[in-house]
Amino acid sequence: MLNYFPKYFTEKAIYIYIASVFACFVIFFKYTMPWYFYVFGAVAVFSFFTYSNTLTRKWAGYSEKFFTKKLFQTAFIIRLCWVIFSWFFYTAMTGFGLPFEFQAADSFFYHNSAINIVKNGFAFEMQFMSLSDSGYPVYLGLLYKIFNINIFGLNIFIVRVIKSVIGAYTCVLIYRLAKRSFNNENTGRIAGILCMLMPNLIYYCGLHLKEIEMVFLGVFFVERMDNMLRSQKYGVKDMILPFLAAISLFALRTALGSVALLSLGTAVLFANKKVVNWRQRIIVGVWAVVVIAYFIGGQIATEIEETWNARTEAQANSMQFRSLRTGGNEFAKYFSGAAFAPLIFTIPFPTVVETPGQQNIKVINGGNYCKNILSFFAIFAIFMIFKRKEWRKYILAGSYMIGYLGVIALSPFAQSERFHQPALPFVIMFAAYGISLCTNKTKKYYNFWTISLFFAIIGWSFFKLAGRDMV
Repeated sequence: MLNYFPKYFTEKAIYIYIASVFACFVIFFKYTMPWYFYVFGAVAVFSFFTYSNTLTRKWAGYSEKFFTKKLFQTAFIIRLCWVIFSWFFYTAMTGFGLPFEFQAADSFFYHNSAINIVKNGFAFEMQFMSLSDSGYPVYLGLLYKIFNINIFGLNIFIVRVIKSVIGAYTCVLIYRLAKRSFNNENTGRIAGILCMLMPNLIYYCGLHLKEIEMVFLGVFFVERMDNMLRSQKYGVKDMILPFLAAISLFALRTALGSVALLSLGTAVLFANKKVVNWRQRIIVGVWAVVVIAYFIGGQIATEIEETWNARTEAQANSMQFRSLRTGGNEFAKYFSGAAFAPLIFTIPFPTVVETPGQQNIKVINGGNYCKNILSFFAIFAIFMIFKRKEWRKYILAGSYMIGYLGVIALSPFAQSERFHQPALPFVIMFAAYGISLCTNKTKKYYNFWTISLFFAIIGWSFFKLAGRDMV
């Protein structure tokens, strides 16, 4: 098995990105983006693929303790640097007077709700929110109370430093989970380094959105639950922490909490006997039933039912809205879950042409491309797992990832990069396993993938412009 990300794959990825962006630049010359979006994309792609090759080689010889320390420290420094840079970039570019991203309606909602919580108390503000909307403003409100320093927006900065710490620790959790799941230290290290360098996971540390916290809680739940099942430790702490994480997810996104509990049920029922024996199934199953019966009632149960019942209609209405709104894409109404599902590991493709009102996805165009490439290795890993009939070994993380992506494919947000975030660390984890399984034969399929991606980016650019009557 490979213990690094080969240069053949990383260099090819960089070349294809340059070629696809240049092709779109030439073909759609009238609709080129402002220069700084190209810089964001180039830095993200070049840094990710260059350092994923060099660091997976260089850090392979470190001791486990030193690697973990190095992984956390480097991930934190990268994220903190982005927090500082994005602070000045968004303050200068948006005109908000605060370091919030373009079209920052959600960030302002969370920020203002947290301020109102500090001023008026939790009970007053919560009466206007559903449970899935309340968790993050409450969390922000608590931080604003603790760090009651609003001079020059320092409370906002402190929140984002905390996000950087949480994001860095998420990389450590993915390393531990991948190492334990695949029973291979090198695969775990590849996963941790890819997670550390992934532009999309860095990007949200500089925003006031809830994605960093959702990603962390989801990874924490799966990693702790996986540790409990494989180590057969059933202490109160071992059992309480993952369940608290799962329940907390309901206060951030109803679908995510539901998927967490569904993945646990799937693991208890279908996991390999060497991973989960019958005694474990009974203990965890009974404990899960008790916890679910206690917590999942009232408002949570109602929101789960509403989310499920509205899934098809909500997607259709959203696509119709996107096609009819000012600056929208008239082709959006033709898309549905059937179109998104086959590509759900890969989409969205990077936006590398100038489309009105979409600055945020242009900032992250390089990160989306990195995900497009990694999805090849994740799909390859899943194919090999099923081919070898080993899927029961990885059922917890796999069912969480596939379950959530399945929900997203049937939701109004299938093409929204932001809503893919909770599954991204697990896609990276399986991609790391796929990389470790690569042989010379794999290069042929990878070449097909990158060539297809080249044309997909051009086609996506045409779709975005043609749907707006711009070409």
